[in-house]
Amino acid sequence: MKQIIASVLFACACFGVVLAASLGAPSPSNDPAAVETIKQIQQDMGNAMVAVDVDKLSVFYADDWAAVGRSGKIVTKQDMLANFKSGRHRLTWFAIGPLDIQVFGNVAMVQGSVTEKRTDAGKDTSGEFVYMDILKKREGKWVVVRSQSARLK
Repeated sequence: MKQIIASVLFACACFGVVLAASLGAPSPSNDPAAVETIKQIQQDMGNAMVAVDVDKLSVFYADDWAAVGRSGKIVTKQDMLANFKSGRHRLTWFAIGPLDIQVFGNVAMVQGSVTEKRTDAGKDTSGEFVYMDILKKREGKWVVVRSQSARLK
């Protein structure tokens, strides 16, 4: 049931992007500087998680960031940072797969994959995942405003 809810929410997010594009939103940009910056942010976020650098991690996520967790509950930036700080979530290694980055003015969407070695409350939750991050350029910096992920079988 939880996977169905997450899948429906993921589909709605994708539909929203398509709908916005059909309503006259800007076409995706191939701005290489923006794409490279966003690729680096993805790598730096993972590095901050491995290092348990909560202060650095906080910079990458907007204060209003949210995601739907595996339980189906909304996870906020404060929840996520507290889980890393407490040691509840622990990422020990990761490798980012191919990324598809589309930039729409001051909004960008990243779809990618990642292989992770991690634990959640002491339980091994390692695996391969697909994810989508939506970023917005605020005060001249790209920050993640929404995220969603799913485990690959």
